[in-house]
Parts: sequence; C-alpha cells; structure tokens
Amino acid sequence: MSKDEKKDVQEETGGLDEEEQIELQLKSQDGIKIKLKQRNFFFFCKVSSIFSNFEVKVFNTENRSDKTETEIPLPNVRSAILKRVINFMEYHHGTPMKEIEKPLKSSNMREVVPEWDANFVEVDQETLFELILAANYMDIKPLLDLTCAKVASMLKGKTPEQIRKQFNIANDFTPEEEEAVRAENKWAEDS
Repeated sequence: MSKDEKKDVQEETGGLDEEEQIELQLKSQDGIKIKLKQRNFFFFCKVSSIFSNFEVKVFNTENRSDKTETEIPLPNVRSAILKRVINFMEYHHGTPMKEIEKPLKSSNMREVVPEWDANFVEVDQETLFELILAANYMDIKPLLDLTCAKVASMLKGKTPEQIRKQFNIANDFTPEEEEAVRAENKWAEDS
C-alpha cells in the first residue's frame, strides 16, 4: 500500500493509532454532572453497559472531530459518593487492586489491604454504606469487595450485642428465643 493510500485509510477511520475521544458525564442523584476520563469508564460494567445503550456518534462530521459527549444518569448515587467512586477508579486504573484474601486475617484493614485502600474506607458508616450501594449499582466489583471487607472487619471478633450496638440494630428476639438460637448455633461461637 502506498503512502497516499495509507493516508486515505487513516483519514477515513480517524487515524489507525488514535482512540476515539468519548467524554462521559455521569449525572448524580442530586443533578451534578461529573466528567469521567475515557480510560476509566470501562472500569466498571454497569456504566459501560448503560453507555452501550446510548446512541453515540463515533465521528461528528459537523465539526470534523472524533469527540462525542454522552451523559449517563445515576439516580441512586449522590455526587459526593460519585466523586469518591471516580477517585477510586482513577487510582486503581494505574494501580490494579489485588484480590482481598478471605476470610479476613485481621480486623485492621491496614493488615488486609494496601495503605491507600485502607485510608479510602476510613469513613463514617453512612458514607461506607453509600459506597457499597454505589459500587453494587454501578457494578464495580473491586470497590464492592473493598467496602464489604471493611464492614466484615468491623464485625470480626465482635459479639452479637456489640454488632447490634455498632450498627444500631434492634434485638427483636425474646430472651428465650435468643437462648434457643444460641444453643442451636453453638458451633458458630466456638470457631
């Protein structure tokens, strides 16, 4: 193929080595739009599957640019949580997350995951549970694993009473029912 023919092919396809520049805007529950870098938006499945349902013009002939904008509504995710999710994706794009060993070897997250991840989940319970819901809704498995591991670390080594207090769970068992459940599941307390 001659140089002129290669140039014609490149012009028709937008350049063989160039990636299409797609700019996603994620719209949070509270209406805030946050731009997501192209390298991050296939990090998670749900948004990329939502993205695939949108009509995207690959080559905009009006202004001869390869840039396309797409807005994806995320009605279940507040903007503050979405910003944290994007922060997680940006960090782990360059530093892939290793699988978390199960069962957890410690209730101290710094002994379970790298420092950055341990710091990321050092948040109040409300934020932690919103991160879990966002990771689940957006199908971001590494974030879901990390946030669930944090909850597991909060449960590790605690009695049912301590867990109820930590998570503000009412005890709906009568003392007799609770004793029957304990006797039935004595094996769980022994391990």
